Amino acid sequence: MTLGTFLVDDQRLVRDGLRMMIEAQDDLRVVGEAGDGREAVTKLRDVAADVVLMDVRMPVMDGVEATRRLTRLGHPARVLILTTFDLDEYVFSALRAGAAAADRALRRPAAGRAGRPRRPSGADHAPGG
Repeated sequence: MTLGTFLVDDQRLVRDGLRMMIEAQDDLRVVGEAGDGREAVTKLRDVAADVVLMDVRMPVMDGVEATRRLTRLGHPARVLILTTFDLDEYVFSALRAGAAAADRALRRPAAGRAGRPRRPSGADHAPGG
């Protein structure tokens, strides 16, 4: 079985990088992409995607609102929110909007928080470590 993946990010370079990683897998393929949430919601009405990799912060419509709208439309794709920001509010908002998961693997300090150490979450280390 091959999973159809739809990419949503306002940075073309990020979409290109994700496309390269996905297309290197035998069981994944890119079925479409969009540069913002509104474009994603529009395109996904006509695209059969199993998974949507969605950036959380984008111009026009952010990933949280796009996820909320896809959920309301009953789109069957599982939305995975991607973010470089270490703010729990983004993650919680995305999950409340209907995202299946959120990944903060690529971290950078959020505006106004530079220099503050990030508190590790349970997913950041093994138990007892």
